[in-house]
Amino acid sequence: MADPGADEPSSRSGSPAGEGQDSEDRSLLHQRLAIKELIDTEVSYLHMLRLCSSDIRSRLQQLPQGDLDVLFSNMDDIIKVNDRFLHDLQETASEEEEQVRLIGNLFLDFQEEFERVYKVYCASYDQALLLVEAYQKEPELQREIQDIIEAVVPQAGRSGLSFLLVIPLQRITKYPLLLQKILENTLPDASAYSVLQRATSALRDVNANINEYKMRKEVASKYNKVEQLTLRERLARINTHTLSKKTTRLSQLLKQEAGLIPRTEDKEFDDLEERFQWVSVCVTELKSNVAAYLDNLEAFLRFRPHDYDLDVPEGPVAHYRSLARDLQREAFLEFKQRLEGLVWQPLCSLAKALVGPQNLIKKRLDKLLDFERVEEKLLEAGSVTYEEEAARHTYQALNSLLVAELPQFNQLALQWLGQILCTFVALQRDLAKQVLQRAEGSMDQLPHRHLSEPAFNKLVEDTLGQASDQLRSFRENFEKVLPLPTTQPLLPGSERQVQALLSKYGPGKLYQVTSNVSGPGTLDLTLPRGQIVALLQNKDTKGNSSRWLVDTGGGRCLPLCGPEPPRSQPAGRPARDCPGGSGQEGEPRVEPGRGERTQRICAFQLPGQGPKPSSMGLESALLGYSPWSPCCQRRRWE
Repeated sequence: MADPGADEPSSRSGSPAGEGQDSEDRSLLHQRLAIKELIDTEVSYLHMLRLCSSDIRSRLQQLPQGDLDVLFSNMDDIIKVNDRFLHDLQETASEEEEQVRLIGNLFLDFQEEFERVYKVYCASYDQALLLVEAYQKEPELQREIQDIIEAVVPQAGRSGLSFLLVIPLQRITKYPLLLQKILENTLPDASAYSVLQRATSALRDVNANINEYKMRKEVASKYNKVEQLTLRERLARINTHTLSKKTTRLSQLLKQEAGLIPRTEDKEFDDLEERFQWVSVCVTELKSNVAAYLDNLEAFLRFRPHDYDLDVPEGPVAHYRSLARDLQREAFLEFKQRLEGLVWQPLCSLAKALVGPQNLIKKRLDKLLDFERVEEKLLEAGSVTYEEEAARHTYQALNSLLVAELPQFNQLALQWLGQILCTFVALQRDLAKQVLQRAEGSMDQLPHRHLSEPAFNKLVEDTLGQASDQLRSFRENFEKVLPLPTTQPLLPGSERQVQALLSKYGPGKLYQVTSNVSGPGTLDLTLPRGQIVALLQNKDTKGNSSRWLVDTGGGRCLPLCGPEPPRSQPAGRPARDCPGGSGQEGEPRVEPGRGERTQRICAFQLPGQGPKPSSMGLESALLGYSPWSPCCQRRRWE
């Protein structure tokens, strides 16, 4: 007879309760295996990163440093983040019952850090692949690289660098899969289930954001290139498609300016752009000022008075020459070298760094016009072409990239600019200190070396004030004092005429013409240089004080200039009718004194006073400091 108790286990395993228990056990087992896989692969992954960052990178010395920076990018930052992550991940094993929930929370805690470091690496991955392809075209270099990699990581095989560089990308994309596997083997009513759901969704968002960032970087690198094209190359790129795009954008812009269609407002971007433009202007102005400073410094260094023999006995002069020579050869040259290396070159690098964002901002405006046009079409027709949708995404990528990175760029640029200014000030301070140290012996010979700084400043102010007063007084005297008149030789055969004028008017009325003149008017006279005339009236019959009435001794009267010609000329004779030409060009004139002025005067003959002379004018040079001077000067007669 069979034992009835022998069938009990079989009946329990076949019952629904037993099957549910087995399913839970299997899920728990798979969950433990998935957690173990997560931890084990994380250990292996971190070990592989360390091999790449330390052993392989240190052995690739035949590659330029710039290539190594592109190939391995920010792998060191990834190692730091994942090292802390692995440590915390292993710590969860001590709490077996809460391990699943702790793992979910751990991924949530590291979500932002994962996105921060992995998006940088992923964005530079394509450039790294381009370098790998370039190495493959050089068999000898490729063989050296392959030997190094196989010696450190044999499992890399023939893939070499490509196998190693793709590892971080594979890891960040595998995290959501590993979490999903743990989630699938977790009971829905468990407390850790919702945490795992949020962690899985968060890691998917991380990967999506990394892809978006990578796409933005690709768009930025496309429009960030500065190509130096000739006019012929630029013209060769013009086609119907290009003209169509330019025309459409111009039409869109004109409609906005005319107020026919609304303009897209983006306050956040506008504020960022305004700050960026302000930084750009500051950098440009500082660069221009430093360039001018360097030019002046170069001119100063070319001036070397101490190299000349001043023919001065030994003493303070010799000491000055020695000090100036020492400063010129050492202190100033060292200052110039430090200024170029610590200020000028960083400033040029900063100005160059601004070019990329400036190009992106300009390109964003073009893409914004395309975006607005596509949006209008989408509202009207409900659909757009593939090319229009691509243009729409391009604008969104550019705008998102600028809004995300311009704040950090502006901050770094300001810090960079501030450091350059501080360095410039420090260099000036060091130069002053060095000059004072070298000139310490010369300072003992200064007459005011014992004065305090406030007293010395007061002395300098007083000295400068006195010098300013002297200059002002000199200028005033310069404008008032006339130089001594220059006597012209008498014309041959004019003694009798001069004696007649002397006897008639006396020496106080006689003047001598200082330059050949030719009068343009009907009543104007022609007078040679050296002609003696007597002043009858310092204005003509019309009351014009710019023309003097004079007697030449031959029955003719000539008005010569007094004060500067008034705005109103004699009736019927504008100012240009009396230019007062000074004879033929190159004819001798009295050499003008300080404060020289040139005045236009006209000479004329009164009707009924002798034969009608040929018309003539006179241009006189003002002598001395007076506001006006006659074209003919007074002649002293003994």
